[in-house]
Amino acid sequence: MGGAVSGGAVSGGAVLEAVDAARLPGFPGPDPAVALDAFRRTCAAPPVAMAASATGSAADLAAACARVAAVTSDGAAAFFATAFSAYRIVRPAADGLAERRTGFLTGYFEPELTGSPVAAPGFTAPVLARPGDLVSLEPGETRPGLDPAFRAARRTETGLAPYPDRAAIEDGALGEAARPLLWLHPVDLFVLQVQGSGRVRLTDGRVVRVLYDGRNGRPYTSIGKLIVTEGHLPLDGLTLARWTGWLRDNPGTARRLMRRNESYIFFKLAPIDDPALGPPGAAGVPLSPGHSLAVDSTLWRYGLPFWLEGSDDPATGRLAIAADTGSAIVGPARGDLYLGTGDAAGVAAGNLRAQAGFVVLLPRPVAPAAPSAAPTGP
Repeated sequence: MGGAVSGGAVSGGAVLEAVDAARLPGFPGPDPAVALDAFRRTCAAPPVAMAASATGSAADLAAACARVAAVTSDGAAAFFATAFSAYRIVRPAADGLAERRTGFLTGYFEPELTGSPVAAPGFTAPVLARPGDLVSLEPGETRPGLDPAFRAARRTETGLAPYPDRAAIEDGALGEAARPLLWLHPVDLFVLQVQGSGRVRLTDGRVVRVLYDGRNGRPYTSIGKLIVTEGHLPLDGLTLARWTGWLRDNPGTARRLMRRNESYIFFKLAPIDDPALGPPGAAGVPLSPGHSLAVDSTLWRYGLPFWLEGSDDPATGRLAIAADTGSAIVGPARGDLYLGTGDAAGVAAGNLRAQAGFVVLLPRPVAPAAPSAAPTGP
């Protein structure tokens, strides 16, 4: 496990303060059975590589997964209350006493877009497949000669090199390695890359799911911040629909601003098995609307439940399972809640920018096996 637990610090400089789950206002929320299903899915997925600094015992989590097999929907609340110990994530103050400052919660969604299987008027931006020369780095991994901030590299005849940034890729830096899967409007491609996945209705009638399949490892820059900083739109009321509409209406400036974000995402196509669930997150399991959480994967192990405390109304609290991550999700009390597919989910995600309390549920330690009794008698 990456860090102490009881009253101690974890990676990222946070302090875990033990709390009684039964005393958390609203816990476990109105629909713990949905969170239970999300937890089951993470249990069933093949394990993924996690950073050594990630908090959460893999063995203890596996034991909780074994226990959940016998839990019914009616037993969801009791399961989360008894199989885990709750710890509020707080920040240490300069004098050594923990500060009960809230964390920051945002939302994301799976967009539904219109695209074309070939380049056509209105569909001029290619959705690129993962290039063969892209080398993705594991959490915490570094390579000689590469900026430690870069999370990917390009394989060349002379070794690894930094991967081209967004502007260079758009200008043809990948050459024959650039393989379009389909084509979108440039703003829709940018939205797809920000969200990491989406559903695309093609002009030939097919509907496909487009999934994340790697990134160039360059730093992510928020286009919303750029738009506000340059004075194009005010921060107040800056929704997804508003800034994407502004980008469409100002294509020249839009291209310049979008290219300021050096990060570039590559994709793969997949069928849609269950329309009610989202795409697979970084943990490899389909996301559950309202109950799957993107976390800083260098700090938290996938599969951990989190109680998200409502900032004002206790009824807004909910259980969510760590199942994804994102380049903008950094820090111990930072989360991005998956809210579903389509325009309504997009509006909800764009409006979710809230101070929230984060309580992590760590699986109770596996009890050591009792020593066998010494044999007696002949």
